[in-house]
Amino acid sequence: MKAIIIDPTEETPKVVLDKVEGVFEIAGNSLPEDVLEFYNPIISWFDEYSLNPNPKTELVFNLEYYNTSSSKMFIKLFEKLREMHRHGHTIEVQWHYFEDDDDMQEAGEDYAENLKVPFKMIMHHRES
Repeated sequence: MKAIIIDPTEETPKVVLDKVEGVFEIAGNSLPEDVLEFYNPIISWFDEYSLNPNPKTELVFNLEYYNTSSSKMFIKLFEKLREMHRHGHTIEVQWHYFEDDDDMQEAGEDYAENLKVPFKMIMHHRES
């Protein structure tokens, strides 16, 4: 399965989806002009991956900011992970946020509660 590696921009996150290395990460800002164009290949990649996933999948979300349309794509992605989890695969979303970013913390908690996907909340301290 071919890896997806996308370098970050001001509007789009860094994306690494590498089944062989076991690295699954979305990091940075997510404000793509065309959210479907950006996220559909990622959703499709997870469609294919879900047919034969690794024994453990840890998806790292380390976002500074994202918009509402990105959130809708995250829900689609989490729904795919939920289905994999329901079929007995080990899944974990690692949701990173800064200690002073209540919105990002609450967003992760809301996703975890509503989508019933195993979440690990990881708080970071801002460097002085």
